[in-house]
Amino acid sequence: MRDFGVSLKKQAELDKIFKRYEIKESDIEEKFVRSPGKGGQNVNKVSSAVYLKHFPTGTEVKCHRERTQGLNRFLARRLLAEKIEENLLGELSKKRQMIEKIRNQKKKRSKRAKEKILRNKKITSYKKEMREKVSY
Repeated sequence: MRDFGVSLKKQAELDKIFKRYEIKESDIEEKFVRSPGKGGQNVNKVSSAVYLKHFPTGTEVKCHRERTQGLNRFLARRLLAEKIEENLLGELSKKRQMIEKIRNQKKKRSKRAKEKILRNKKITSYKKEMREKVSY
C-alpha cells in the first residue's frame, strides 16, 4: 500500500475504486513538476505538482491543489479514477448525475408553471386574509 499522508480509510477507499475499474499502478505514468502560482519559496524549490497518465484509456490528470507532494499524489489518483469512471459509465456516473441535477434546478420554469405557482400563492394569501382576527 502506498503512503500519501492521508488516513488509511481514504487510502482503502481509493484502492477499492481502483479495483472496481481495474486501474493498475503499473499502467500509470507519474511525473512531478513545479506548481504554478503563489507559494513563495516552496513553489520555487519543490516539485509538488503531480502529473498522471493512464495508458490504457489515455486519460491525463495534473494536480497542484495542495502544498505537499504526497497529498497531491493522492488527489491526482482520485481525480484520475473519477475521470475514468465518467468515461466508462457516461450518463450513469455520479458526477454526471450531480451536474444534471444542478442543471435542472437552474432551468427556467415554463410560463404555465409560473402561472400555477402564482395562482397558488394568491389562493393562500386569500385564505389568510379571510381568517378572523383574534381579539384579546
